[in-house]
Amino acid sequence: MITREQIPTVLDHPVYDAEGSKVGDAKHVFYDDATGQPEWVIVKTGLFGTNESFVPMRDAHMVEDHLEVSVTKDRISDAPNVDVGSGGHLSPDEEHRLYEHYGIAWDEAWQQANDPEQGGWASTDPEAAAAGMGTMRAGQPGDDAMTRSEEEMHVGAERQTVGRARLRKYVVTEEQQQTIPVRHEEVRVVREPITDANIDDALSGPEISEEEHEVILHAERPVVETRVEPVERVRLVTDEVIEEETVTGTVRKERIETDYEDDDEGRRG
Repeated sequence: MITREQIPTVLDHPVYDAEGSKVGDAKHVFYDDATGQPEWVIVKTGLFGTNESFVPMRDAHMVEDHLEVSVTKDRISDAPNVDVGSGGHLSPDEEHRLYEHYGIAWDEAWQQANDPEQGGWASTDPEAAAAGMGTMRAGQPGDDAMTRSEEEMHVGAERQTVGRARLRKYVVTEEQQQTIPVRHEEVRVVREPITDANIDDALSGPEISEEEHEVILHAERPVVETRVEPVERVRLVTDEVIEEETVTGTVRKERIETDYEDDDEGRRG
């Protein structure tokens, strides 16, 4: 069992469950008004420590730099939410709920609180003793000072997948037009008069005869040929962009007020 002398080593230290899994950090310790012994520890749980869970300190013990409790993480996560109120005490009904959740018999707890050999106090009034077990306070018994606490908002960022980008290559067909010059041959008749220069060629054949001459015509036509040429390289890269986002949350803060009462009778006496 954790003693009062060990409480400074418990606060703000990790808390592990019965299976060795970390639950959170210990923030407050509540004492039993009857026995003065540590009875409950408030553990900050959740991603940013925004949740508070009451965990019984029965059979808990310190191991090096952390506290080990006798209940599992799942049981702690499902613990009922209770409000200790401005006085920092648990009501009997709220403590009943916690005892039932953790499977602790109320009669057994009451008997231990009233057993002097277990560090309890003897009482002949079971209802009064039960009420004593149901009210607990933070801080050392007999301390004349209050501890004022505040919640601090801690904002962090978690990395998560928001989308996917991929490259996909596919083939499309498109028409292209180009204009090129093409050549072709055409026939025309050339008539020459007989001159001294061509008289011999003109009289080389028979005087009267039949002849036939043939000319082969040529023409060019467009020819389309495609060749594959690399034009560019494409790849995906990611750029990190930092944006400012405003996060709003609520925190609780304790306030301490001082009330003065005039004791006129005491002054007159």
